[in-house]
Amino acid sequence: MSTTATPTATKAATGGRSGAATRLSYPVIMLIVAGALIVVSLVRVITGANDVTSAGQIAGAVASAVPIALAGLGGLWSERAGVVNIGLEGMMILGTFFGAWAGWQTNPWVGVLAGVLGGALGGLLHAVVTVTFGVDHIISGVAINILALGATAYLAKRWFNSGEAAAKGGNPKQSPPVNDIQSFTVPGLSHWLLTVEQHHWFLVSDIAGILGGLVTDVSWLTVIAVLLFVGTFYVLWKTPFGLRLRSCGENPIAAESLGVNVYTYKYVAVIVSGALAGFGGAFLAISVHIYNAGQTNGRGYIGLAAMIFGNWRPGGLALGAGLFGYSDSLQLRNGGPTVHALLLLVALLLIAMTAWKAYGRRWIAAGVSAGFAAVMMVWYALTDSMPPELVESTPYIVTLLVLALSAQRLRMPKADGLPYRKGQGK
Repeated sequence: MSTTATPTATKAATGGRSGAATRLSYPVIMLIVAGALIVVSLVRVITGANDVTSAGQIAGAVASAVPIALAGLGGLWSERAGVVNIGLEGMMILGTFFGAWAGWQTNPWVGVLAGVLGGALGGLLHAVVTVTFGVDHIISGVAINILALGATAYLAKRWFNSGEAAAKGGNPKQSPPVNDIQSFTVPGLSHWLLTVEQHHWFLVSDIAGILGGLVTDVSWLTVIAVLLFVGTFYVLWKTPFGLRLRSCGENPIAAESLGVNVYTYKYVAVIVSGALAGFGGAFLAISVHIYNAGQTNGRGYIGLAAMIFGNWRPGGLALGAGLFGYSDSLQLRNGGPTVHALLLLVALLLIAMTAWKAYGRRWIAAGVSAGFAAVMMVWYALTDSMPPELVESTPYIVTLLVLALSAQRLRMPKADGLPYRKGQGK
């Protein structure tokens, strides 16, 4: 088959649209980023919550975001080929277990490979059940989640609760300790940025803190995750292979008519999806040096939510995962007082949204935004901290709010989750 994409194939891959979707221009994006930085810096100055933009906070946010982003990236591969993957959570569980199992016996890099293979095995099972046998994608995904949870619980009792593993600290709920993968710090730059951050200058110190968190104690696994995002964008949007794969998620009948083996592309996408989720699970286990039962804690589902927020594109997915990671790190590092500062930040963002909606003459939406902004301002003014229950729930509340606010602009692949049988278009 020719490597040049035909107009019909392009139309199938883009859902029948004649032109590119309307996107924000680069200058507008930079203006939005600059505005967000100014607002966050203003909140830090007003509230005195210096941890909002500290290097430690950003480093923690990255560590929390990476496994979620990898799970979401796995979901993106699968759903762009038309297969819904609710089983990301189970594939992450397989990644945590096999990553720790191989890691404590050999070295952490072998553990990462084992976690990737464990997740890929879950992806292969999902592909066989959904693509070959045509089982409903949601049912298959839920079954894989349950199966992974039960299988790892059984294997943990067999492999971690006896012999050498038990002697080194293993038990039915956890593995023996795993060595960490070395991190790196950019020499000179990290120390200079930390010095600037400690002056607490408006905006300047905030930018220094953010950049410092990105160049201090960075795991090599994080670098690999970033490269996987870049590689995914290039492969899926810049190559004939990616065009054919995306056409399977938009219009598999049209793709088949052009000679695309839809089954093969779906299999590849779902196996890659499982491998990426398994990588996220291995990252989770190795970063804390141990496997624990229930370690994923719903991160596979949150990765799926981040992918939806990102409109099935890598850039938006990274932003969604970053928001969750940031809120998770915030509640872990300083608890109630720092999370309390988020109330003011949310209020200011809602005020900006009110102005935007009013500019577009969407008066009802502007009124709703203004009402919520007023509630947040009053809440912030009348309290000094947040209840512990809300602090612990902060990442999940942020996820729900972000999804609710972005729901109107989402567009999933047209054939995502729909049954397909070879030759059905004839």
